[in-house]
Amino acid sequence: MYVVLAILFGQIDPVLRKPVPVWNPVDWNTIQFRYVLSHIFGEQGYFGPALVRTAVYVLVASTICLVISYPVAYYVARYAGRWQGLLLVVLIAPFWISYMMRMLAWINLLQNDGLVNEVLGFFNDAWRVDWLSGHATTVILGLAYGYVPYMILPLFAGLDRIPQSALEASRDLGASRFETFRRVTLRLSLPAMVTAVLLTCLPMLGDYFTTDLLAATPGTSMVGNLINNAVLTPGQTGQAAAFVLIVTVVSIVPMLAYVWVSRDREGVAT
Repeated sequence: MYVVLAILFGQIDPVLRKPVPVWNPVDWNTIQFRYVLSHIFGEQGYFGPALVRTAVYVLVASTICLVISYPVAYYVARYAGRWQGLLLVVLIAPFWISYMMRMLAWINLLQNDGLVNEVLGFFNDAWRVDWLSGHATTVILGLAYGYVPYMILPLFAGLDRIPQSALEASRDLGASRFETFRRVTLRLSLPAMVTAVLLTCLPMLGDYFTTDLLAATPGTSMVGNLINNAVLTPGQTGQAAAFVLIVTVVSIVPMLAYVWVSRDREGVAT
């Protein structure tokens, strides 16, 4: 992290246009950081929409991941029995393939003459969509598909640790299956849900492959694209470091809040 700060508040070589880290905080220069902030919150808020867009995309994609992952993890944890290991391998194995290769496969599926439009056109030609022309829906679905394994595994681990005796006690006290799920399973799996959401959101915040491959338009760019573009542009590495610092701070705040709440709950329990 100190390296990021040294680059952010460092200098730029006037000839090579490369970053020159400054390790002494006394000599730090805040011009790059002030430039980024002025273009987020100032009148020339060029970077602001990308940050808001990132928050919306990550929130919606994480919700989709949770809706998909929880039932899957619940079934594997409760009903798979001796097939648990095999099902987990079947679910996770496709994601061992390179993320870029999986996105390239989706490009083939989402092309105008791809399988998705062929299926939609079979029912109604008006349902065909130009998915790769910069749709936010395409980016969100790509993020959800790409990061859903990050949510399945922690949810499975949390649900698998719930003692069967707690569920049986709830049933013995007259609770229905739904009440047992709502009052026992859902509450005991809440820490796993929070962990899964955090593990999913953090890599999404820095993602730029998905938008580059599935949209590649300024109207769908995320903060990861801002970082990537700044790194590739001579003399703007400090701006990239500023975005990295902002993403890091935004990521740390919910993690610290979760740790704080967890400690309070443990203190109350003891």
